[in-house]
Amino acid sequence: MFSVSWAGEEVSANWFDTAREFTERWHHQQQIRLAVGKPGIMTREFYFPVLDCFMRALPHAYSAVPAKPWTLAQFNIAGDCGGNWYLLGTLRQETGFFRRRGKISETTIPQEIAWRIFTKGIARDAAESQVQVEGQSDIGMHILRMVSIVG
Repeated sequence: MFSVSWAGEEVSANWFDTAREFTERWHHQQQIRLAVGKPGIMTREFYFPVLDCFMRALPHAYSAVPAKPWTLAQFNIAGDCGGNWYLLGTLRQETGFFRRRGKISETTIPQEIAWRIFTKGIARDAAESQVQVEGQSDIGMHILRMVSIVG
């Protein structure tokens, strides 16, 4: 019934809307804990599903970034709750600054700040110093513009 607009969807499956709702509740809990100086809910059971849902915004966040077919960007969230996500240039994208086939960048973000990046809870400058990119940094650092909430 409800679309997940930050993922670029006009119509979303019910499970995705439910996952989005979970991320909103988790995110607000994190904001409260951060404000009062309490530890966050950084367990794989709760945080990994949030990250996995947030990372579904990758195709939409990179939709205006042209890519040659079969070029790959890798995104890692480092830590016990994190994981690896991949974005592959498709055949309908024909030109741009992905110069060669194969992996063109690998970006690693500490799990402690990942949720804050995707929810506009940390300034890009502050996050940039903690994010590592191997390969094309312009591609890897573009993720700092990704927003996985309505905002």
